[in-house]
Amino acid sequence: MKLYGSIEGGGTKFVCAIGNEQLEVVEKTVFPTTTPEETINEVIRFFKGKNISAIGMGMFGPLENRETHEKYGYITSTPKKGWGDADVVSAIKKELQVPVYFTTDVNSSAYGEYIARNKSVDGLVYYTIGTGIGAGIVLNGEIIGVTGHPEMGHVSVKRHPQDSEFAGVCPYHKDCLEGLASGPTIEARLGIRGEKVPLDHAVFDLLANYIAQACVQVTLTLRPTMIILGGGVMSEKLLAKVKNEFKKVMNNYVEITDLDSYLCLPAVAENGSATLGNFALAKNLL
Repeated sequence: MKLYGSIEGGGTKFVCAIGNEQLEVVEKTVFPTTTPEETINEVIRFFKGKNISAIGMGMFGPLENRETHEKYGYITSTPKKGWGDADVVSAIKKELQVPVYFTTDVNSSAYGEYIARNKSVDGLVYYTIGTGIGAGIVLNGEIIGVTGHPEMGHVSVKRHPQDSEFAGVCPYHKDCLEGLASGPTIEARLGIRGEKVPLDHAVFDLLANYIAQACVQVTLTLRPTMIILGGGVMSEKLLAKVKNEFKKVMNNYVEITDLDSYLCLPAVAENGSATLGNFALAKNLL
């Protein structure tokens, strides 16, 4: 029986797992993201001698996932200190001697949600709303991105009238979607960490409006079957606010017959979408 590896690399922590032919987790570990060398060595230690056949690796970005590019396997212009221009794939391939599917963590999550729905969804978009904002697209079973991976967390959104004084937190664009609606924007606005802010606080009305604008943009551009909103910031209460804002922003321009099934939270429990997606992408390599 073949075993598959999953590496979910985030700015705060790495989640590594081993899955079986049914894409079920048989072993898992979590450790903090430190320096590239220390973290990748920890990854190698976990998988060494485990007889895995292939690995799916989803990382925070931006990254270079074009196999023909000279910097394939690198993290590129990330604001994560110490990780810019870090080669994260070659040491894993060299030490473990297995093929690696390299993509963004949110692409892995999008593909995991596609698998969780038994490949029955023609087109889905997965947004992760957390420390940053990213998105992955799966259309007809394929992850979308030709000259690179989508960077839909950095699209421009219209300023909310009650948010004109906030500069935004994105180091590149200030008030892009990530700069206005990611987790750190809550603390930047209020001086309180987001997890300590009640979900009925007015700051979540601002976030809901910006997230809804992004969902309208992608609806008009791609016309997917569904949009999934995951990540540490999302909750049932915030999703309800997003749906209300989506209806206002869309203003019946495009008919969405069932908004509850169109905008939804992930189907995979405990933020396991990326792990499932990585197992499936690793299996696809073989």
